[in-house]
Amino acid sequence: MPIRNIQFFNGEFYHLVKKGVEERDIFLDEEDNLRFINSLLVFNDKKPAPWNMRAFWEQRDPASLRNYVPEEPLVEIHAFSLMKNHFHILVRQIAEGGVTNFMQKLGGYSYYFNKKYRRTGPLFQGRFRAVLIETEEQLKNTFVYTHVNPVSFVEPKWKENGINNLPKVIQFLENYRWSSYADYLGGGNFLNVIKKEFFLSLFGDKEGCKKEIEAWLQYKNGISKFKDVILE
Repeated sequence: MPIRNIQFFNGEFYHLVKKGVEERDIFLDEEDNLRFINSLLVFNDKKPAPWNMRAFWEQRDPASLRNYVPEEPLVEIHAFSLMKNHFHILVRQIAEGGVTNFMQKLGGYSYYFNKKYRRTGPLFQGRFRAVLIETEEQLKNTFVYTHVNPVSFVEPKWKENGINNLPKVIQFLENYRWSSYADYLGGGNFLNVIKKEFFLSLFGDKEGCKKEIEAWLQYKNGISKFKDVILE
């Protein structure tokens, strides 16, 4: 296994990505998505996860965990998005070894997945990918990138060919439940999972966050229109 060429420091932001082994899907239905988001909440703690509390883990909606607060959090989760075969998380480490411990504990999702689907073996692909955020521009871009990834559900080739239907994409992202974007817009899906204050302050308010996301989408929409002109 390759040695990770990155160090984790308290107070620093990191973009974390983890894929399914052989890029297989790791979220197959709504229950899987809900379970993983519950895991983002409960595994973000130095204390052991409540494995023995069956009723706790059978909660089907993170709203039911609205009052759950980790006793000793490892990281601050500022943004996330779930795809079919991987996930993105933007975090700031707040405890020594926080990122590594959090990602190791988050791997416990595979226990649930394997039991549910009667499979064995690793669910995730090797080490997680981690990128240290070194500038404010990179931080803003990572926030945007994390939240626009689900565009591929409605326009699979948008990264290569641009966006064709901008209104459809904007509406989809605003209603996509399995990311933190709706929370930043005031939707209130998973308010106790993420820390919103930093980016709301960085962008001014929720409208500033929305403007930042839509500016990138408009840019990709422009690429699509430019290609159409060339083809004509």
